[in-house]
Amino acid sequence: MYSLREKTQEEVELIERARRMVPQLKERAAQAERDLRIPDQTIAELQSAGLLRALQPRAFGGYEVDPRTFFEIQMTLGEGCMSTAWVYGVMGVHPWQVARYPVEAQREVWEQDHGALISSTYMPAAKVSVVPGGYRISGRWGFSSGSEHCQWVLLGGILPADGDFASEHGTFLLPRADYRIEPNWDVLGLRGTGSHDIVVEDAFVPAHRVQRTNNWQIEATPGRLVNTNPIYAIPFAQVFSRAVSTSAIGALQGAIDTFRENAARHIGKHGARTADDPVAQTAVAEAVITVDSLKLVLERNYEHLMQLARAGEYPDTETRLLYRYQSSYVTNICAERISDLLRSMAASGLYNSNPVARLFRDLHQARGHIANNFMAYGRSFGAVQLGLPNPDPFV
Repeated sequence: MYSLREKTQEEVELIERARRMVPQLKERAAQAERDLRIPDQTIAELQSAGLLRALQPRAFGGYEVDPRTFFEIQMTLGEGCMSTAWVYGVMGVHPWQVARYPVEAQREVWEQDHGALISSTYMPAAKVSVVPGGYRISGRWGFSSGSEHCQWVLLGGILPADGDFASEHGTFLLPRADYRIEPNWDVLGLRGTGSHDIVVEDAFVPAHRVQRTNNWQIEATPGRLVNTNPIYAIPFAQVFSRAVSTSAIGALQGAIDTFRENAARHIGKHGARTADDPVAQTAVAEAVITVDSLKLVLERNYEHLMQLARAGEYPDTETRLLYRYQSSYVTNICAERISDLLRSMAASGLYNSNPVARLFRDLHQARGHIANNFMAYGRSFGAVQLGLPNPDPFV
């Protein structure tokens, strides 16, 4: 991946570890789809390689890598299995968020086990009551990717106003004993992510395990007083939104690789070679330049975000909206490009055993995540371009 900076040797090694996993991920992708979960062996290998601790604070056994390295790892994994890359992005970004919580919460999660895993669902479904020392919450949340592998969960809800803080979206951190998983993940694509529902019945959440999700102030992210790496100063929406779109870039690259291998040898029932088909030639060319363009935009955006973070500056509204829009656009354009590839494989491409068909389903499923609703975020960016107020409260 083109880079505006020189990676550390540690970062290079982490990416190489991800690259070595790709052949095994390809072999297990169909199993993950059938089982509706990432194989335990894959999770164990991700942990053994340290990949799930890429954004974790060094104080708790992490690497604190530049976000671009994290996303390059995610794209690499996506070349083998998009469900694995999706789960990696979601579970792997949570240590970054927990690093912004009070240190007391960080210790509860990691002091006994640096490999503790966290799932999430940020929809504001919590019924919240203020009680002494914190909150009591109940509710049912959907789409908690990788939840069966995790010991903690991050759940969304609306926090009431408190002193200098207005009412706003909050994230509640709960241990496994305080919630249950309701298996209901039977969908078109990304089946291996096991994104089941989470149910909480009147659980107490102490104040130190609650965060005002999008609030950038140091008072709302006190973990930054200890974890001073600038990566933890990037706005939440600019990090999490990429965690649920970047696997698509790797998946499209994986589809390109498979398509090229297939086209080189495939001869249809009527004697025509796929490699000679002008439609196939155009489809693969456009897919290749799409991957290249998306990687370059990600690289440039995070170069800018890191510069601002180092300077202690917050990106302006137009920048935040543009970068969110560009993140949400990823799954849409990748789905379009893989549709072209699959169409160029004709009838032989429609078998469920075809890896491109599975990635087609995965990419179209990924478009459904609220953070990938590019039309909504495009309208928000367009409104500000035309002099109107920002209509997106989450950015």
